[in-house]
Amino acid sequence: MIKIRWFKGQWLHFTFSQLVIYALMLILVAFTALPLIYLVCTAFKPMDELFVYPPRFFVKNPTFKNFSDLLVSLGSSAVPFTRYAFNSILVTVTIVFLTVIVSALGAYSLVKFHPPGAKPLFNIIIMALMFSPHVTKIPSYMVVNSLGLINTYGALILPNIAVAYNIFLMKQFIEQYPDELLEAARIDGAGEFRIFMKLVMPALKPAWSTLIVFSFVNNWNDYFSPLIYITSQAMKTLPLALQTISGGAAGMSVGRAGAVAAATFVMTVPTVIIFTVMQGKVMETMVYSGIKE
Repeated sequence: MIKIRWFKGQWLHFTFSQLVIYALMLILVAFTALPLIYLVCTAFKPMDELFVYPPRFFVKNPTFKNFSDLLVSLGSSAVPFTRYAFNSILVTVTIVFLTVIVSALGAYSLVKFHPPGAKPLFNIIIMALMFSPHVTKIPSYMVVNSLGLINTYGALILPNIAVAYNIFLMKQFIEQYPDELLEAARIDGAGEFRIFMKLVMPALKPAWSTLIVFSFVNNWNDYFSPLIYITSQAMKTLPLALQTISGGAAGMSVGRAGAVAAATFVMTVPTVIIFTVMQGKVMETMVYSGIKE
């Protein structure tokens, strides 16, 4: 038995095998964190360290000049960097909010109200999980084009609201919610919408917290949708802006290398923050979402 003194004088007791397992786990975690650490270091490297040979992993003289270059390099162009950031924030936040509401309402209606054709409809949702999102882009483009939404925020938002996986995940949780509580609320005179908002949604917090994380990450980093739906520079989002800043993968200028590193850092930080804040709920969802079929 190995004893290690911990916080406030507490002693932790480990066997040798447990200590070896924990050490290996810490090494693996540190190894998987290396790309993120390198990303952070690169964003704060001065120009001479960005192109030093051999490449240096950690930053020696951190600077914020890359972030000022990011704003200055696009400040004189027709579309400033803040416009790209605004587009990404608006589109992503709107999609996340609407997909949580639509998925929760849709799953709640299917499970608790049993409308005609509910089972075939859910089977269609399950079948939709088999298709890659890229396969559906052609029919989605045809629908968006017929609605006259090309080069609008609607083209980026509407196709990403009702997602089959989101409805499936909500259904797995709602099935575990007792019908007796709903009946008791109805007897007390509560309306259906009030029951949904006051009783069901708080109970679904692990599920919709997970949807917030998944939906935010997928849509914040979505490069393909703006590429096919957006034609004007002012409507582009941050993933497309990275290519604009760098001038293309093969034509990135030396002067913009720091701006590209800063832009990549700015794009990555929100997803890390969202997952860090809600990781407990995500883990809880992964444990309980498959209890009932």
